[in-house]
Amino acid sequence: MNILSVASEVFPLIKTGGLADVAGALPIALAGHGMHMRTLMPGYPAVMQRLAKTEVVATFEDLLGEPARILAATHEGIDILVLDAPGFFDRQGGPYTDATGKDFVDNWRRFAALSLAGAEIARGLIPGWQPDIVHAHDWQAAMTAVYMRYTGLQHIPTVVTVHNLAFQGQFGPEIFAGLDLPPEAFSVEGLEYYGDVGFLKGGLRTAWSITTVSPTYAHEIMTPEYGMGLEGLINARAGELVGIVNGIDTAVWNPETDPHIARSFAAGSLKKRAMNRKALVERFNLIEDDGPIFCVVSRLTWQKGIDIIAEVADWIVERGGKLAVLGAGDQGLEGALLAAASRHRGHVGIVIGYNEPLSHLMQAGSDAILIPSRFEPCGLTQLYGLRYGCIPIVARTGGLADTVIDANEAALSARVATGFQFTPINAEGLRQALRRVFKAWHEPKVWARIQNQGMKSDVSWENSAARYADLYSSLLSRV
Repeated sequence: MNILSVASEVFPLIKTGGLADVAGALPIALAGHGMHMRTLMPGYPAVMQRLAKTEVVATFEDLLGEPARILAATHEGIDILVLDAPGFFDRQGGPYTDATGKDFVDNWRRFAALSLAGAEIARGLIPGWQPDIVHAHDWQAAMTAVYMRYTGLQHIPTVVTVHNLAFQGQFGPEIFAGLDLPPEAFSVEGLEYYGDVGFLKGGLRTAWSITTVSPTYAHEIMTPEYGMGLEGLINARAGELVGIVNGIDTAVWNPETDPHIARSFAAGSLKKRAMNRKALVERFNLIEDDGPIFCVVSRLTWQKGIDIIAEVADWIVERGGKLAVLGAGDQGLEGALLAAASRHRGHVGIVIGYNEPLSHLMQAGSDAILIPSRFEPCGLTQLYGLRYGCIPIVARTGGLADTVIDANEAALSARVATGFQFTPINAEGLRQALRRVFKAWHEPKVWARIQNQGMKSDVSWENSAARYADLYSSLLSRV
């Protein structure tokens, strides 16, 4: 089975979030199920620099106003198709924002072009290769399903995966004329969304199947609280909605072989984690004592509950805990955490920015990871924590609820607990969970048991890839 994946970022070529991890890991996992996935992505400067050998397999004289090429390459086992369109992607900044952090004003055209290229590949643009299924990720690629619906390709099954419904790609109606679509596409059955153009909305309306990145999030987005204005449409398509929890690349995230940590270890050798804790203490200028180290590896935003962490930081320190934070985001939240570090030198350490190797060391050296997200479609950092014996403390929402077994009395008695969940998602809810965490910390056998159970969790892509393979097969059976 040939599958075309369309995504705006793919790890290890470029990454801003979990979407890149999924887009990079799924093709490799699907190969074990007899499926060949090629991934179409934009030719950002960072991507073009990292691909050593490419082959031109198709060209566009005019792709929404710009000349473009499709380049084929292989990178770390991933079959990549790059949309080389310098007018859209050869610019300074990130994938979506300029050097000052502002969205590129032509994002609508950039990612419409990516989607249109995906649709043309589905039509047979590349000699000798045509996909049986097209799988588009988030709003940046969701228009692939729209183009296919309105340009005579509706017979090819399409899947749109929602990684985060909060980001929808909504633009003013004036852009529609530049999308190269027939007039009927600007309708309730297509792109029209309260008078605007909705890229994700259009994808959700036109795709054969919709997936989200956890079963709980699939249920949540059918409600007004989490549906972000799209709950009506999602409920109307409930029969085509599937929640499949993400996995992680267990070769990259493996404490037994990880080159980014101070000392490798396994579930049977947790005492070796002490070297990683020592390295973490030095990196964040913390005082070493017998209290737990809590880490945060996150975008510093309201959605991620970072204001909650800032509110409980003093409380954590008063009870003998320490806090190590890696991330960037809202300046006010960065400031609140920096203020906590200033108040509690040696007990709170902050690194503003993102550093992939450091994130590995934090999972290997911290005792627990705090993830108080107000909503979390899947989340990956809790899966990394499970893998590394860094006990997750998570809000009871989305994929966090699906992947962490709360250390309540029954779960502890049955020896199946892997972390701590809390609700309500506010400072008092987190404090209540932390009281249980400190209690477990002072019972070393209980703490080690939770660590070991977490490290036994299957956080690989194997089960998830099998579910995607089943979904693709079921869609093909309807052709």
